[in-house]
Amino acid sequence: MTVVAAPAETAGVGALLRAWRGRRRVSQLELALRADSSARHISFIENGRSRPSQEMVLRLAEHLDVPVRERNALLVAAGYAPRFPETPLDDPAMDALRSGMERLLTAYEPFPALILDGAYTVLAANRGIAMLMEGVGEEALRQPLNAMRTTLHPAGLAPRIRNFVEWRGHLLAQMERQLAVERSAPLRAVYDEVKAYPLPEGGREVAGEKGHAPFALPMIIEHDGRILSFVSTIATFNTPMDVTVSELALETFLPADPETAAYLQKAGG
Repeated sequence: MTVVAAPAETAGVGALLRAWRGRRRVSQLELALRADSSARHISFIENGRSRPSQEMVLRLAEHLDVPVRERNALLVAAGYAPRFPETPLDDPAMDALRSGMERLLTAYEPFPALILDGAYTVLAANRGIAMLMEGVGEEALRQPLNAMRTTLHPAGLAPRIRNFVEWRGHLLAQMERQLAVERSAPLRAVYDEVKAYPLPEGGREVAGEKGHAPFALPMIIEHDGRILSFVSTIATFNTPMDVTVSELALETFLPADPETAAYLQKAGG
């Protein structure tokens, strides 16, 4: 298990903390109250007049909900060593974590579920996902397999998604929200790639079809001559202490109507 140093910052820790405070729309006074400090001290830190302790950097990052990877960057900018390791998922130290995630994926069958990293690389998937991927073209399955590419590529799921325009907009907005608070070059590359894809031939928009999940935006997809409807949920780890773990997500697809549930139960039986 290794601790990976963040790239050198051109800005000091004060400027970085001020930028994070701006992203979170928190005043100096409000941050000071949350962190049991004073607005004057926060001002001195942001202006470079005071060097924060390692504990203070971590406390401010916690109250600003800074991602774990970026907390390492703040520590480095303040002159401290990174605190959080970045352990490869195939490291023996991750055996229990991998086994637990695999059990979750299996337990969720026959409904689709997969494990993703912070750039939507597919790390593991269950048989429900494999079923939906039937017929997907090779270009959309390019390695490393990426969920956004497979979904939005014209050779991927896109031609079969009945409400593609609306679903595409939802996925792009999701990535845009992440990019607003994360400096992730891999995620930016995925976003730029998939945003440039043309609409699939015969692409259509049927948002608002009656009978489909009024409580959440569904993905309505054709499969083997049937119309299936899903709503997705994403689960992440609470209080992660490792960069890799902090960026893992379990995405599950819940049937949005009884017909979809019945079809999957029968197909998975």
